[in-house]
Amino acid sequence: MAGAARRSTRGAEKRPGAEAPGLDDAFAAAIRASGVPMALVEATTPGHPIAFVNEAFCQLTGYAPDELLGRGCGLLRGPGTGRLAAARLRSAATRGVRARAEVEGLRKDGARLRLSVAVSPVRNAAGARHAFAVVSELAAPVPAERLADLEAALERRTALLHELDHRAKNTLQVVASLVLLRARRAPDAASRAVLDRMAERIGALAAVQRHLAGPDEDRRLDLGALAEELAGEVAAGVERDRVTVAAEVAPVLVPAVQAVPVGLLLHELASNAARHAFPDGRPGRVRIRAAREADGLVLEVADDGIGFSPEGDGREGFGLSLVAMLVRQLRGTLTWDATPGGTRARIVLPDGG
Repeated sequence: MAGAARRSTRGAEKRPGAEAPGLDDAFAAAIRASGVPMALVEATTPGHPIAFVNEAFCQLTGYAPDELLGRGCGLLRGPGTGRLAAARLRSAATRGVRARAEVEGLRKDGARLRLSVAVSPVRNAAGARHAFAVVSELAAPVPAERLADLEAALERRTALLHELDHRAKNTLQVVASLVLLRARRAPDAASRAVLDRMAERIGALAAVQRHLAGPDEDRRLDLGALAEELAGEVAAGVERDRVTVAAEVAPVLVPAVQAVPVGLLLHELASNAARHAFPDGRPGRVRIRAAREADGLVLEVADDGIGFSPEGDGREGFGLSLVAMLVRQLRGTLTWDATPGGTRARIVLPDGG
């Protein structure tokens, strides 16, 4: 009976997508066009000969349709196929019930395949029963020796990234020192002031690098710790007993891609306020605040100084241009608000930067 089934099936099936027993034209056309490997096997014939395959099934197994049709499913069974999994699929095909199992198969060229096979019962108009199989390839497990090589490579990469990060911090410190050295030899006060301010900005970049932490693929900036350090550095550049700089930052983590512009924004606004909001020996206070709110990440730098309008020329022109450029880079908004006896700069950055 099995031989007869094989002969009759071979005669009917010459190519993937030839009309399969029990499938109407629309269903057969859909299966032929599918990129998912599919096959139809005879459920009640010993050995479960293959009655239908689509092109995707042939590409997966490496066989031509004539090499599969009429042959038993054992043709594709790999040496590592678990007995229980294979038995479950055979039993499901025979009993006409649904089942799914992971098995190992063999391509025509001998390559091993890890497959997930889902079997469902179907009947043709005459009542003959078939089992419809949908097959997907699973990723092969990584051999232990290969896994060890990958882990060693990951450790080397991580160590290299940490070394590069350390060198970047040191390099920024060296550059800042060189700029300060050049500032001391500048011929006039204006040149010295420009170079001093540039060294401070480089120092702010180094501070950002110090406060980046976390896995290499998901590094974050601890904005609270950075704000505390920046507040101390800004305060060191003015008369401490006259101008105080305080950080009031909630626990906020900023993605690494935002870290540098956010750090520069806080430094630029705080240092500008500390330098220009309190002329003629006037005492005062600068406050740095950052928190996540409904609109996104909010950065604020406020002072209780003499007041300021961005349209005026009371503060450093380059610094304000840098702030505006960084806000645009982060797709944020910047507003200047007059406060009782002072000024507040408020920046709102959308989540995701």
